[in-house]
Amino acid sequence: MTASTTTTRGESPNSDKSTSNVLHQKVLGSRRFSNYWWATVVSLGGTGFLLAGISSYLKINLLIVSDPTQLAFVPQGLVMGLYGAAGSLLALYLWLTVLWNVGGGYNDFNRENGTITIFRWGYPGKNRRIQIDSSTEDVQSVRVEVKEGLNPRRALYLRVKGRRDIPLTRVGQPLSLQELEVQGAELARFLGVPLEGL
Repeated sequence: MTASTTTTRGESPNSDKSTSNVLHQKVLGSRRFSNYWWATVVSLGGTGFLLAGISSYLKINLLIVSDPTQLAFVPQGLVMGLYGAAGSLLALYLWLTVLWNVGGGYNDFNRENGTITIFRWGYPGKNRRIQIDSSTEDVQSVRVEVKEGLNPRRALYLRVKGRRDIPLTRVGQPLSLQELEVQGAELARFLGVPLEGL
């Protein structure tokens, strides 16, 4: 999550962060380098396997790097074609996820108005726009969750009265402990609430 503080009411951008009344944190969704990388790799692999399967069926070489026309269509060409179709569908899913920027959005904390807005993009449909509005008076604390192991999780949550804990950080790549502590402390100080979990 990349956090940036914006100023309000004509304050100079170089003024102290603590005097600002608005904290705006941009949340990185699926448009990150690793997703672009894997979508490209899966696209190339899926297309290669699909073209190899078609080449073995038509006995016409559609690939530059090898000659799959020597393969028997049953079973090698058929299996390669099926792998290629599965890879192409997975690549399409990955590219659409990047295009839709699933999980991307922002966290907006406004002390002047006393409002909090958490916004995320979802998959297309009636729940494409996910927005949670709350009051700063209802915030009880900022909670840090750190779970190590094979599937590590490092996340910030906003504990609000009458609601489940609201996640504030991106899904996927966990933040470093130092980054998590800094963002959690900055947010807790901004809202005037305790920081839990450290």
